[in-house]
Amino acid sequence: MIKMAKEVATKNAPNAVGPYSQAVQAGNTLYCSGQIGLDPATGKLVSANVVDQTTQALHNLQEVVKAAGFKLDDVVKVTVFMANVADFSEINKIYDQFFGNAKVLPARSAVGIAGLPLGAQVEIEAIASKS
Repeated sequence: MIKMAKEVATKNAPNAVGPYSQAVQAGNTLYCSGQIGLDPATGKLVSANVVDQTTQALHNLQEVVKAAGFKLDDVVKVTVFMANVADFSEINKIYDQFFGNAKVLPARSAVGIAGLPLGAQVEIEAIASKS
């Protein structure tokens, strides 16, 4: 059986900064591209602060998920990329504000990397699924 993939896009999250979709839905699964702390209105990072960037990245992710008709409760896997692993606890505090009340917390990986697009401090991608 061939599953049709459908692009998901919303103006409530930043436009892609490269040749990719904000998200792609295939059947009951939503694959969200990584979000950084860009303000959708300006296309610029909200600040240099990791807390502000994490908050905005998760808000952007939430808007993409919502545009596809999903909820954050439908998120089953999250990958967090951070430019500085020392920011892990600050990122976790903000992450908990978005996912802490989930019925089932998503599986998650957190990866320290050398750099992110546009000098971002954090990038967050997710996979959501619903029946």
